[in-house]
Amino acid sequence: MRNILIIGSGKSTAYLLKYLLDKSESEQLFITVADLNITQAKTLIANHKNAKPITLDVFNDSDRKTAIQAADIVISMLPARFHIEVAKDCVLYEKHMVTASYVDQNMQDLHQEAIKKGLILMNEIGVDPGIDHMSAMHVLDRIRDNGGKLILFESFTGGLVAPESDTNLWNYKFTWNPRNVVIAGQGGSAKFLQEGTYKYIPYNRLFRRTEFLEIENFGRFEVYANRDSLKYQSIYGLENVKTLYRGTIRRVGFCKAWNIFVTLGMTDDSYTIEDSENMSYRDFTNAFLPYSPNDSVELKLRYQLKIDQDDIIWDKLLELDIFNPNKKVELVKATPAQILQKILMDSWTLAPKDKDMLVMYHKFGYEKDGKHYQIDSSMVTLGQDQTYTAMAKTVGLPVAIATIAILNKKITTPGVQIPINKEVYEPILKQLEPFGITFIEKEVPYLGYNPLNR
Repeated sequence: MRNILIIGSGKSTAYLLKYLLDKSESEQLFITVADLNITQAKTLIANHKNAKPITLDVFNDSDRKTAIQAADIVISMLPARFHIEVAKDCVLYEKHMVTASYVDQNMQDLHQEAIKKGLILMNEIGVDPGIDHMSAMHVLDRIRDNGGKLILFESFTGGLVAPESDTNLWNYKFTWNPRNVVIAGQGGSAKFLQEGTYKYIPYNRLFRRTEFLEIENFGRFEVYANRDSLKYQSIYGLENVKTLYRGTIRRVGFCKAWNIFVTLGMTDDSYTIEDSENMSYRDFTNAFLPYSPNDSVELKLRYQLKIDQDDIIWDKLLELDIFNPNKKVELVKATPAQILQKILMDSWTLAPKDKDMLVMYHKFGYEKDGKHYQIDSSMVTLGQDQTYTAMAKTVGLPVAIATIAILNKKITTPGVQIPINKEVYEPILKQLEPFGITFIEKEVPYLGYNPLNR
């Protein structure tokens, strides 16, 4: 048997583990799932003969090293900041490693040593990053192989609630890490290329500079810019494109309402609020408004932000219960962002029978033989239930497929890498299709590039 070690058994491991267990006999796999809390792992394994859960504190060097030494390949499903210690041990003990997280500088620093030892440290092999890379490169390489010159690339992804579970005015529920939603876009201006000009959007304007897109059978969405759309310009081979724009998908109207929290300062995570544990939700809201003893909190907020009482945004705020004097924050020395997250989780946590939805959309513009062309490519995947979610599927399946491909020497290029090469993306995209992760491509008229409209 070939030993696979999975470190971390959070929300994204359901499909990952199921796929590996289903393949365990034919591929001769034994899977060890390691976590500080193995309750979830035990449930998912369900006494399968080719798997076992073990308790592991990833910060215990001795136990971590022992577990890694016993494996043939390691899958790290830990929070991104913890991957590096696992990766160092994998290089030390000459084990391949797979993660779904972004490559940071610490990981990149292991590249040369991994090459010397013939090791594959595969990163960014989840959904975003992951499936976005693979599905984009699949079309970009095809266009270039057919003699086309890329002039535009846009890519958007969103974890949303499925239509049948869309039951609130925000058309949104948490399908992944709530903290990432609350602090999205912070840490600098969003930057991208649009029609040959570099564009920048500061955080305080990010959610008011949105664009719309339509996805067949699922309607209209809006997108806001990711922090750095230019990160993959050279990696994707797009040095000469006129437009390069990556962003996040939400339902129409979400961003305008979310901007209320940004404007008030409720998404700030840089300081703590005094006596936060004793505050009510109403106290928290009032803390960001001017002192006015004769006006209600509601009136002050509407006046400060110029929200009409019949505006749908007002109804969205009321729905979140942010004016409730009886609900307590109960968080000690909490930041505004942490308190806002708690308030939102009251309303945006998925109900037991709710399903999630993953939406991805790419736009490719290219020139060939003096003519301009455009391809739109979209993918929508729906979750099955609270365990086998769309997010778990789109994160976990590529990780699992890549792991087996590395074991079987179908992926052989050593070093720190992401899935942008054909030896990686072609077979993985093919194997994702039976799971409903498929892209629909349409050729549409190219709108053109007008330098006067920059």
